[in-house]
This record gives sequence, structure tokens and C-alpha cells, in this order.
Amino acid sequence: MNTKDIVYIALFAALTAALGIFPPINIPALGGVPITAQSMGLMLAGGILGAKRGALAMVLFLVLVGVGLPLLSGGRGGWGVLVGPSGGFLFGWVITAFVIGSLIEKYWLRLNFVLVAAICLFGGVFLLYAIGIPWLAFAAKIPVEKAFFGAIAFVPGDLVKVVLSTAIIVAVGRSYPLITR
Repeated sequence: MNTKDIVYIALFAALTAALGIFPPINIPALGGVPITAQSMGLMLAGGILGAKRGALAMVLFLVLVGVGLPLLSGGRGGWGVLVGPSGGFLFGWVITAFVIGSLIEKYWLRLNFVLVAAICLFGGVFLLYAIGIPWLAFAAKIPVEKAFFGAIAFVPGDLVKVVLSTAIIVAVGRSYPLITR
């Protein structure tokens, strides 16, 4: 890893923190898991930086949150947030950024808007929910079914984030590709 990689990793951790400026929308029935713009950060990190650097950007972000920096939407931070109801979604950011980056790298030469959107939808929504919902059910002490159906409220916002992330990933990939094959 060179200095340039470290700068990109730090930049995308900072971008994810900046996305926390948008105020969260809390859903009390889900144990306090808010709807935020920050999950867009994992799609952008994986899609623009690739698997390794994208996942490391999310690891850096979570380490900073874990030590208490209030980088999550609503000014949240600290170990308690990471082990609370939204912890599964937060730790899922690392895995999903890696998966999105891996798929973008695999299909780099054939990328188009539809393929990038499908990759972001798979990694940034389906996979993230598959990781976060069971953790939410456990941490909030609610049935998995309730957590699953409560998560439906997140889908419209996530679809908007997929479209925005896709447009950004495609534009950056064409004009200044950070992933090379």
C-alpha cells in the first residue's frame, strides 16, 4: 500500500462522515436504527476504490466511531453504537464495500449504469440487510420478522442512494478511474 492508497482510504472515510451531516430519520419500532445518507458511503467506497481500499475506508471509519468520534448521523459515536441495534448494519459496511468493490473490479471492462446499479443494489441493500437485520433483531430483542418488515421503511431511501451512487461511480470510472485492471 502506498501513500496514494492511504489518502484515498482516508478520503472515503471522511466522505462517509460528511454524509452524516444529513439529519437521521429515526424509526422507534426498530430500536433506534436511523435512516441516514451514510450507507451511500460504502457504495461509493467500494465502487470507486475497489474491494480492498473500499473495505479499509469503512474499517477506518468504524475505528474512528468506535473510539468515540461522533461521526455517525445525529452525532453518534462510541463503542455502544457499534454493539447496539444498528451495529450489524455498521459492521456490514465493511463486507458490503468489499463485495461491491470485488464485483466492480470483476466486471470493470463491461461496466454500464445498469450493471453498476445492480451491484450497488445487491451489495448496498440486499447483502447489507442480510447482515444487519439479524443483528438488529438480536440487539433490540425483537422477532426477526418484525425487524425485516420494519426495514421496509429503509428501501425507498436506499433505492435513491443506489441511483445516486451508480451515477457517481460511472462518472468517476469514466473520467478518473481509480480501479485498474
